[in-house]
Amino acid sequence: MYVTEHIERLSKPVLSYEIIPPPRGKSAQDILDIVEQVIPYDPPFIDVTSHSAEAHYSELNDGVVVRRIRKKRPGTISICGIIQNRYKVDTVPHILCRGFTREETEDVMIELNFLGIHNVLAIRGDEINYQKAIHSGRTVNRYANELVEQLAGLQRGDYLEEIENSEPIPMCIGVGGYPEKHIESPNMKSEIRMLKQKVEAGAGYVVTQMFFDNADYFNFVKLCKEAGIDVPIIPGIKIISGARQLTSLPKNFHVNLPDELVDDVQQNPKHALEIGERWAVKQCTELFESGVKVIHCYIMNDVSSVLRVLNKL
Repeated sequence: MYVTEHIERLSKPVLSYEIIPPPRGKSAQDILDIVEQVIPYDPPFIDVTSHSAEAHYSELNDGVVVRRIRKKRPGTISICGIIQNRYKVDTVPHILCRGFTREETEDVMIELNFLGIHNVLAIRGDEINYQKAIHSGRTVNRYANELVEQLAGLQRGDYLEEIENSEPIPMCIGVGGYPEKHIESPNMKSEIRMLKQKVEAGAGYVVTQMFFDNADYFNFVKLCKEAGIDVPIIPGIKIISGARQLTSLPKNFHVNLPDELVDDVQQNPKHALEIGERWAVKQCTELFESGVKVIHCYIMNDVSSVLRVLNKL
């Protein structure tokens, strides 16, 4: 079932979840253990992040520095296939621009279709320290709206090479949204304009970057509606789990933390997790009471705090 169909059919508010593949060399069982713990709460769908190849440097015994190119966290497609076919929960693999050619994207979508996975989140991806050489005859999507255009073409059966009697690939396309604007957007007006381009290209719903002040989300939704963006906008929530995240989250995700939350954690750093859970409960309660049907929870690889928030909700 498409993400948009899940939203239309919901009879009660629910949480969806986002997990990351295990590091290279690790088993997928830890991830599956997380999935098994949230299954009783009937998640409508589960996102699995994707990662581009990166450059890694290591020094050998003779002092020579060697550069190796590899993905730190491979396995997105496999994990999605396991979750969807073993646990019967729709999965949403993340499809990136950066680090992938349009030809590779097409191949991935064919594989996902074979697996019965028909939801994707199309995003540009984080800045990477390695620029893959693009071989002759290969092309790239520079921005998320271009990626959405390619995916929408596959929905119609338009492949990179003309194929006689080609069959369309059914899918629901999601995109990212930034209630506090993307770091590269000069202002919110530009942010909304770029989001509208993605929706007009074929996106069926939006998932927001994490935020900690619901006013930012409500204002974002208002601006989107005024611009004619009428697809579902799913709010993204992250639970503060430690005092260090007061600096790491703004640095890595370019989000603002409310004074009340920061002051509380700084004054009681040993109770940061408890404070973070309490804040998440407050956010979720207000969002649900405002009519939000689905809240997207960024689990990463820590599910225990999410389960406590769920139980309190």
